Amino acid sequence: MNLSRRLLYASEIWEVARPRTALTAGHLLIRLSNPAIAFDLQSAKDWLVCAGAARRALAEVLGATGFAVVFAHQWHPIGAAIGEPEVESSTPTFHLFGRWDGETVSPGAQLLLPAQRRLPVAATELMKYDDGLRAALRRSALERTAVVPEPEAGAAPAVDLPAVLSWPPEPDLGPRHTMLATDSGTPHIAPADLLAAAAALPGLVTRLGVSGLSCVAADAAGPRLEIHALGRSVGEPVNPLEVLLKLPEVSQALL
Repeated sequence: MNLSRRLLYASEIWEVARPRTALTAGHLLIRLSNPAIAFDLQSAKDWLVCAGAARRALAEVLGATGFAVVFAHQWHPIGAAIGEPEVESSTPTFHLFGRWDGETVSPGAQLLLPAQRRLPVAATELMKYDDGLRAALRRSALERTAVVPEPEAGAAPAVDLPAVLSWPPEPDLGPRHTMLATDSGTPHIAPADLLAAAAALPGLVTRLGVSGLSCVAADAAGPRLEIHALGRSVGEPVNPLEVLLKLPEVSQALL
């Protein structure tokens, strides 16, 4: 039986929660609290705080050492949803998966099954970890927030966005498979990287002539943000996520 979404941590903009269908004990959501909030510099900073806190919490509680972020842009899973987590809502949502030694099931093994055949983690199993995750998230977020300077009052500051590089991967999955990468030159992924990538996605949808995108950032830790972006459309002859999940850099993170 699916769980109701369980909140683990909430900032002013984003929240970290369990999905209704948790595919592994290391499966969390980073979800916009209010869909009306614009994705701007402050929102990007807050996302990084929440994502960093979630990674540290999964490492502390589960011993997670590898991570992947899965999200969609202008696209909702349909049918068997091979390769995609089930849709939670129309609110912008990112699925964070942690990987650790000794796990009994991997995210990729679950995602490669049709949605109706996936076995969600039992509520009793998740309850063993969620109190620890909640405490670790709160502690880590407070520590990270303390080192992020408060924005100055008045107009939002101008942000110099890094260039967004794009290229067909090798091996590639055809013309609808694009790698996107940004590098702001900082030791870790910066808010400007997120803003630049977000600004590039609508143009990629138009250029590919597709309905939307399925995206995977495998082990998105630092300093360079790299995203596998897959063009999606209803009636597509092949689901590109089935092949993507078997590429080495992705399979190591999800399979």
